[in-house]
Amino acid sequence: MANVLIVDDERPIRRILAVLLQERHHRVTEAGSGEEALAALPEARPDLVLLDLKLPGIDGLETLKRLRALKPGLDVVMMTAHGTIASAVEAMRRGAFDYVAKPFDNDELLMVVDRALEVRRLSSEVEALREELAARYGFSEIVGVSREIQEVFRLLAKVVRVDVTVLITGESGTGKELVARAIHRRSGRAQGPFVAVNCSAIPQTLVESEFFGHEKGAFTDARETRPGRFEQADGGSLFLDEIGDLALDAQAKLLRALQERQVQRLGARAPRPVDVRVVAATNKDLEKESREGRFREDLFWRLNVVHVRLPSLRERRADLPLLIDHFVDRFNRELGLAVASIAPDARQLLCEYDWPGNVRELENTVCRAMILCEGDTLTLSDLPGRVRGEAAEGGGLPRSDLSRLSLADAVTEATERLERIMILSRLAEHQGSRTVTAESLGISRKTLFNKMRQYGLGGGEADDSAG
Repeated sequence: MANVLIVDDERPIRRILAVLLQERHHRVTEAGSGEEALAALPEARPDLVLLDLKLPGIDGLETLKRLRALKPGLDVVMMTAHGTIASAVEAMRRGAFDYVAKPFDNDELLMVVDRALEVRRLSSEVEALREELAARYGFSEIVGVSREIQEVFRLLAKVVRVDVTVLITGESGTGKELVARAIHRRSGRAQGPFVAVNCSAIPQTLVESEFFGHEKGAFTDARETRPGRFEQADGGSLFLDEIGDLALDAQAKLLRALQERQVQRLGARAPRPVDVRVVAATNKDLEKESREGRFREDLFWRLNVVHVRLPSLRERRADLPLLIDHFVDRFNRELGLAVASIAPDARQLLCEYDWPGNVRELENTVCRAMILCEGDTLTLSDLPGRVRGEAAEGGGLPRSDLSRLSLADAVTEATERLERIMILSRLAEHQGSRTVTAESLGISRKTLFNKMRQYGLGGGEADDSAG
C-alpha cells in the first residue's frame, strides 16, 4: 500500500486512475492543477505522483520542479498526450521516474506504478540496512548490505580488536586496500602511519632498499640516508599489496623481518626494532602458489593468521544499486556535477552487467558516464559500449556455466541475451521510440512491448505513438 497523488485537470481521468489504484489498495489524493498538488503535498505525503504534463496555471514541468524541490527524491510518473512526448523526455531528464502516453493502457500504467514503488521500497530497505550496519560495525568506507559483505563486516569487527597479521584476498578491483585502511583506522594503531607498498611495482634489485632502507653511500645512487617502508610504518600499519608477486629471495628477507620484528638498512652496522602490523593482499591463491613452489610456505602461514576474502561484485549483486548511488553522490560532490537521477533502463543495465573489473570498474564507468551526461539524468547513451553489450563479450555466449547447460538451453539463453542487448541498443539509437525501434528490428510494436515486459525493460525515453 502506498500514497499516490494524481494531478490532472480532467476529472474523469483522475477518477479512472483512482479506481485502478484503489483496487490495488493504494491511498489516493487528487489534484486538478499544479497549484493544488503543491498545496496538497504536506497532507498527502505521496510516495508517488502521477502528473499530467499539460495543466492550467503552472504546467507539468514546473510542477515537477517545485514538487521535487519540496520533497527531494519524490518519484513522479508523467502522463502525456501523443503530441507532447518530447516534453515527457525533458521531464525525465529533470528527474521524472518514467512516463505513460495517453490514452494509456491500464496494464502498462500499473506496471510503471508497481516498478516505481518497488524501486522506492528497495531503496528504503537498503538505506535502513546500511544505517544499521554502519551503527553495528562502523565500516562506513565499505559500501554494501548484501549477505556476502555483511560476513566481511563481521570478520573485520573481530580483526580490528586484535593486533595480528591479516591476509586479504580477492579479484582485482574488489577493494582490498580500502579494507586494509578500514582495519587500520579502527585498530589501536589508528594514530600511527598507514604505509602502502605495491610489491609488483618494486624492481627486483630495489626490494631490500624499499622495505628496509639504506644508509648514505650504501650503493652508487644512495646519496642520502633513507628509511625503508617498515620504519616509515613504525607504530602503525604496513599494507603489502600484490604480495604474491614478490620473488622468492625477497620473500625470504620479508619473512625474516616479520619473524625478528626488526630490520637492517643496507649499509648499516646493526638492525633496528620496528613495531608494525602487516596487512597483505593478493589476487592469487597463495596456498596453491606455495604448493607449486612459487611462494614460500612459511611466509604464507606467517601472513595468513586471519584471512579476509572479498567477494567479487558478481557475488554481491544486491549491493549494486547502493554502490551506483554512492558513486553518483560522490562524483557530484567531488567533481561539481549535477546528475540528479539515472534512467530506469540505464540503471537496470548497470545492475545486470557482470563487472569483471569489480568495484573499480563500476566506479570508473559511473564517473565517465556522469561526465558525458548532458542533462541531469544519466541515460543509456551515456554508458560505454561494453556495458550496453556492443563490445565483444564472449561472442554473445550465455553467461551461465556452459558445462551445466544443454545445447538447447545455451542457445535459448544466448538468444534472449542478444534480444535484450539489441532492444536496449536500438531504443537508445532511436531516442526511445518504440515504433521506430520495432520497425528497425522487423517486429510489431506489440511484440516489442511483450519482449520489453519479458526482459523487465521500461518504456523508452521518447515515443511517437500512444500506448
